[in-house]
Amino acid sequence: MTNLGTETTDFIRHTSDGGVARLTLHAPPVNVLTRAVLAALRARLAELATDGTLRALVLAAEGRHFSAGADVGEHLPPAYRTMIPEFVETVARLRDFPAPVVAAVRGKCLGGGFELVQAADLVIAGEGAVFGQPEIGLAVFPPAACALLPARCGPGPAAQLIFTGDPIPAAQALALGLVTRTVPDDQVEAEAMALARRLAAHSGAALRAAKRALRAAAAPGADALRAAEHVYVDDLMRTDDAVEGLRAFLEKRPPVWTHR
Repeated sequence: MTNLGTETTDFIRHTSDGGVARLTLHAPPVNVLTRAVLAALRARLAELATDGTLRALVLAAEGRHFSAGADVGEHLPPAYRTMIPEFVETVARLRDFPAPVVAAVRGKCLGGGFELVQAADLVIAGEGAVFGQPEIGLAVFPPAACALLPARCGPGPAAQLIFTGDPIPAAQALALGLVTRTVPDDQVEAEAMALARRLAAHSGAALRAAKRALRAAAAPGADALRAAEHVYVDDLMRTDDAVEGLRAFLEKRPPVWTHR
């Protein structure tokens, strides 16, 4: 086993050891997914995707919470026209990463953070983890979740998560098939690394081929990601309510819906 050491960018920490790479979100205090964080993650994913010796990838996060989601301010006009495509591209790169991806989740995993996790192949969650898509409360919707959730947990549960915005605990996420295994909160990253190392004992060629076959079976998901992106950018953001919901959140006041 070769230890390639630890590398740190402003927002992503990277370690590689024995065919397993680990990317850790490093944007304290709650790992908000700003455009800069997403750009750093995309760059690391692009770099690692070309490493033929890699057999598994772990996506983790520093601190008590995996992620509070994307930066609400970056959803406002005109930034959303750049931010939403960049976010969807980040999710797509994670979803289509050539080696299996294991997500390690502790604490809150909300909004864009939850969408990143939906792009992983396997998810190890702490027993105290909470998952949710609260975007509807701001009069917007989670584009990647609209594409990925139905295949992961079924159309009904996906609709409930997206339409209500209600968070769910790790036990419920496990029952819905959104989580592979739950463990005590202080064991999440160790269990995720152990699972990744178990995968890394297999043939890298076989793992990559199996992942391509799995993704081929879910091929409509790729088209659905782009379709959801276009609905968000071209339709949703033309409404007054979307901008009002985002501004009200940032200004810490109740929104006033106009339905236009």
